Amino acid sequence: MYHTQSKDCLRLYLFIAALLLAPVGATAHDIPADVAVHMFVAPRGQSLGVLIRVPMPALRDIDIPERAPGVTDLPRLQSRLPDAAQVWLANFIEIREDGQRLPRPKVEAVQLSLPSDRSFLWFPEALAHTVGPAMPPETSIVWNQLFADVLLTYPIRSATSKFAIHPRLQTLAARVLTTVRFVPPNSPERAFEFTGDPGLVTLDPGWFQAAWQFIGLGFRHILDGTDHLLFLLCLVLPLRKFRPLLVVVTAFTAAHSITLIASAFELAPSALWFPPLVETLIAVSIVYMGLENIASEKPRHHRWVLAFGFGLIHGFGFSFALKETLQFAGRHLLTSLLAFNLGVELGQLTVLAITIPLLALLFRYVVAERMGIIIVSALVVHTAWHWMLERAEVLGKYHPVWTGDGVATALQWVVGLALFLGAAWLFRNRSGGGTRREALDSQEEPAPQNR
Repeated sequence: MYHTQSKDCLRLYLFIAALLLAPVGATAHDIPADVAVHMFVAPRGQSLGVLIRVPMPALRDIDIPERAPGVTDLPRLQSRLPDAAQVWLANFIEIREDGQRLPRPKVEAVQLSLPSDRSFLWFPEALAHTVGPAMPPETSIVWNQLFADVLLTYPIRSATSKFAIHPRLQTLAARVLTTVRFVPPNSPERAFEFTGDPGLVTLDPGWFQAAWQFIGLGFRHILDGTDHLLFLLCLVLPLRKFRPLLVVVTAFTAAHSITLIASAFELAPSALWFPPLVETLIAVSIVYMGLENIASEKPRHHRWVLAFGFGLIHGFGFSFALKETLQFAGRHLLTSLLAFNLGVELGQLTVLAITIPLLALLFRYVVAERMGIIIVSALVVHTAWHWMLERAEVLGKYHPVWTGDGVATALQWVVGLALFLGAAWLFRNRSGGGTRREALDSQEEPAPQNR
């Protein structure tokens, strides 16, 4: 019996060794970690062509033929590319013409390319390469270093129609970076870049489409921006009258609009340390406004100045969130920026419309107004203080390197801020300032309730 068991164990060991030592053909492979996809979308006549370059490892479940161990059989591999392109690319790319979805495309041509091939830098060269002669069959290269170039064609009504694309290519890898270059027949090329699934992207949006999209972006951004909402809360917390509330919110909106538009036109510093500096200053602005609410029983008459000054900083923060989405504005950059600001303003008004009545109820039935302002401001300051320390730690890892352009940009902003402060000081003096303003405030603001 022991001898029989020994034979069985020996057979099992030999079987495992045979599996480990046997040559394994290249078949299906794992999901890649990162994949970069390059695309051209070009309407011409009654046909729209989509040129795609994708790394071969992204086309999974394809058998890789070999003409020798470790040497790819290129002709046989290329013959299998049309099916792989249909499964992994054509089935996942949606094209719309004037809002109507086009039928599934035809795989017009396929080509294998070496990593050194540079034809996909320009559309004419990429098209000529993809429909041109195949790579010499004697080329010796490992299959996972190759690229697959694919030409898909869609029937269209007119090359001047409005086109949109939804490239659902996120299944190709854990992280997919897609570059789409739209090549209309009589207009400049337009480039888009996004990660994962961007949704439906209008390749040449009209001004109304761009404006509507960016209004939604601005509205959603202010609702997702916790730090901006906390600053807005501290800003309006002590205000009860409509007029001072309107002045403060308008000053904040005007200020962040200025820096947001300036950043979009590349008038802001582009150094790596600038975004963490702005994020740190945003946290500082929340801490300051919260502490002022705690220290002052009445909102000071210069609060609109603070709203404007800190609004300039928050505008840079908005620009960081908007930077990657401005590519979807098409030829309507300024319209999209104004629409984004409108969306932010609508979001702010929505938040205020909900928050102010809730605060009124809180101060009337739960806690005295002065005590409530202190408690809410203290909670906000506690949160923002931790943000400030964390962001300052990130900022400390950067070492500013000043260039001539950087110094000039900084001086322009400093001069602009100085002019604004000077204008605010003159306005304050001309409007009476000091005692007169405090008297007006005392008439406008109700006395704090003591309970």
